[in-house]
Amino acid sequence: MLSVEKNNEKFIFIFMRRESSKDKWEKFWQGHSDVDEVYSNEERIIRAFLNLGDISGKKILEVGAGTGRDSFKLASMGASVFVVDYALNAIKIIENLNKESEFNVIPVCGDAFKLPFKDETFDIVFHQGLLEHFRNPKCILDENYRVLRKGGYIVVDVPQRWHIYTIIKHILIATDKWFAGWETEYSYPQLVRLLSQCGFDVKFGVGEWMYPSLFYRIFREIGKKAGIKLPLYPPKVPVLWKIRKSIRERLRDTRFALTTGIAIGVVGIKR
Repeated sequence: MLSVEKNNEKFIFIFMRRESSKDKWEKFWQGHSDVDEVYSNEERIIRAFLNLGDISGKKILEVGAGTGRDSFKLASMGASVFVVDYALNAIKIIENLNKESEFNVIPVCGDAFKLPFKDETFDIVFHQGLLEHFRNPKCILDENYRVLRKGGYIVVDVPQRWHIYTIIKHILIATDKWFAGWETEYSYPQLVRLLSQCGFDVKFGVGEWMYPSLFYRIFREIGKKAGIKLPLYPPKVPVLWKIRKSIRERLRDTRFALTTGIAIGVVGIKR
């Protein structure tokens, strides 16, 4: 019994040591330099921005930018957009996209925990797929608060807790097979509380289901390892797709979506 307890303690210690490191992200973005092969986020971020009024002329910061695709869309809407990432391979992707795009963003290699900007620099700060990778998210949000002007908006997008994705993810983390090393997730009330603790008043939430489905994505990854390349999105049956799309559009951003979707976001304002 004593040896079992020691083994359990060792397992818990190893699990707690798992982390999302810069090296892992450099490797990830090196292997995902083809942006057309990286799934979009269904423009949840853009939907949130459309509720904030005209962003033309606004100064916006994306933290943990990755491919920066949302930022390029915001730049096309007239905003002045800066993107920060600590992975040089992510910055290289954005620089290459700048060469191809009519609307450019300003890439900065920097740390989300110590942003290289003065206090109250931006009108809006946002991040998608960032907060869940770090055990001390409040420190990131405190930096977001610092660089935001009073009355400025924050948009945060993270994985939603009550989803089968969560179970699969934690199994992979426990067996050291998760691509990012470590990751958590949030319920909508938990995310609201976290932003409130950091000095933001939450205005509304956004929620979305995954497309294509989680199981198609898993099947596609298995195919990759077997040397079989499947399309990024499966073929659509027109009638079924139209019905499915209609249902999703009616229910997204509702309380149902915020408790069943793959991802959730909140929009807050700096007090």
